[in-house]
Amino acid sequence: MLVTPIQKQVFSRHTIISIFLVILYLVLMWQIWVWVKHQTIIKLADDGHSRINLYVTHLQGQLEKYKFLPELISTNQRLIKLLQDPANPQSIETLNQYLGTINSIANASDTYLMDAEGLTIAASNWQSERPFVGRNFSYRPYFQKAMQGELGRYFALGTTSKKRGYYFAYPVHHSGKILGAVVIKVDISRVEENWQGRPEQVIVTDPDGIIFITTNSKWRFRSIEPLKPDILKRIQESKRYPDTDLQHQHLLKKQEWVNDNIQLYKIADNDQPNSKAPQRWYLHTQQSMPEAGWQFHLLTPLKLLYTQLLEVQAIATLIFAALVFLGMFIWQRRKRLLERNRYEKQARETLRKAHDLLEQRVRERTQALQHEIEERRNTEVELRQTQDQLIQSAKLAVIGQLSAGISHELNQPLAAIRSYADNARLFLEKNRESDAIGNLNQIAELTERMAQINSQLKLFARKKSSEYSSISIVNAIEASRRLLRPQFKKTNTELQLNVPEQANVWVNQVQLEQVLVNLFGNAMHAMEKQPDEAQSECWIKVNVEQAGDNMSIKIHDNGPGIAQDILEQIFSPFFTTREAGLGLGLSISRRIATTMGGNLEACNHPQGGAEFILTLPRPQESIDA
Repeated sequence: MLVTPIQKQVFSRHTIISIFLVILYLVLMWQIWVWVKHQTIIKLADDGHSRINLYVTHLQGQLEKYKFLPELISTNQRLIKLLQDPANPQSIETLNQYLGTINSIANASDTYLMDAEGLTIAASNWQSERPFVGRNFSYRPYFQKAMQGELGRYFALGTTSKKRGYYFAYPVHHSGKILGAVVIKVDISRVEENWQGRPEQVIVTDPDGIIFITTNSKWRFRSIEPLKPDILKRIQESKRYPDTDLQHQHLLKKQEWVNDNIQLYKIADNDQPNSKAPQRWYLHTQQSMPEAGWQFHLLTPLKLLYTQLLEVQAIATLIFAALVFLGMFIWQRRKRLLERNRYEKQARETLRKAHDLLEQRVRERTQALQHEIEERRNTEVELRQTQDQLIQSAKLAVIGQLSAGISHELNQPLAAIRSYADNARLFLEKNRESDAIGNLNQIAELTERMAQINSQLKLFARKKSSEYSSISIVNAIEASRRLLRPQFKKTNTELQLNVPEQANVWVNQVQLEQVLVNLFGNAMHAMEKQPDEAQSECWIKVNVEQAGDNMSIKIHDNGPGIAQDILEQIFSPFFTTREAGLGLGLSISRRIATTMGGNLEACNHPQGGAEFILTLPRPQESIDA
């Protein structure tokens, strides 16, 4: 296949562009890698300083608990007595038991007493397999410091127990002389166990740079840097780490400085020197603990750094690719436009005419849109006015419904007040003052009840919640019967109760009595429509049963029942079969029942008559019981 010179030129141009894009991509990725790496490391370093400060504070707190204990023990006369007479076996046994008790209470590792020569004469572990009694620890720096009259502090691996511990030693004074030293050993391994399971690695080094506390057991008793011969000799003479080979065990072999304060280390997973095992980068954070002469080192793995770098590079690659494709698209589009201009010069006039036509259509469309916008503005104004009218109509409807409801709820108490007032007048005419006073008291109670009803209806109209409490159903029924006593007497209706004495519900008392009054009044009204022979045996039965977490109040009358065609409508507002009724009683009653967490249903009883079922929640203490 022959390649024309033009094709060769195009091919060469594409190659140069591709090479340029690849170089640009690599440079961009390198710059992003360097910048993100630097920023992430700085953030990790800041977090590391905060975390290492918590570790230092925790370890200092653990050690400070034991700092003053040797000085306190040294004042005990038993120690002075034994140091003056170390051959007294009774004094030795007594002091051993005393030190054992102190050691147990303080939760220390060991507590022991040394004479002026460094010989241990009493110890808390005197009954163990390898007691300290009889052993000389004069080579320990903490003993030497105590014999100089100061508090000795020292960390070492126990020569007897082989356990790591931090030693506090304090001199025992008597008559201006130092007779010996009392020593407390603290188990450091407990602190180390609390630090396990963290994402970062924690190491603590002694003044010589040897790791004695670490969350990685492979690093224990290794040095941060190679140890000089004189330092190795001094450590061996003090028996600080007996039976431990510290040579060629330095940990940090490769380092990289980010800045003056941030340092990265590369550490091999294998603990063997010169190992070819995989190596990992850690961010190194360091803080000193001056009192003990220790250095804290926090090694944070850079997994998060690499994960974030990959995420950023992936996003940058996508953006770069999108920009490349966009540039190619723009370039191709520009190329097509140039070719079109080159080969379609004769069509410019046609395009100009089309442009003029387009501008004309745009003007026409703009005018049409302006007209449409004006129409929509007018429509919006009319809609807003209609909404305001609907809101006003809704307010008037609510006010009318509340007014009708108040009138309906107060009719029965007003009728009762009228009856009580007539009776009171007759009693006064017959000089039956006590009976008249009773009727007046009933009138006072009814007026109070009317005030409560009016207050409850106001609260309901304002959408405020009423106070609920545990109400006895028996008391509520009796209060309703007293309110309707004239109606019961007029209609010769008997109220038959089957209610447990401890039947309580969690409701508002006034609202419950309103519902009962409505239901009793409707029942008596229904029975008034029966023939005269049926009216002579009018009764209303009230059965109360427990239904799970609720109480079911069933009100059954021996009236004619409810016609099937109106059964589903009786709870609708303003629906009534009375000639002068408002049709709000049952609607309000159901609404009150629902508000109190219950329900009100109606049906025809199988034995005849209507039955209303009022379901209300029981008090919480009754449910728990």
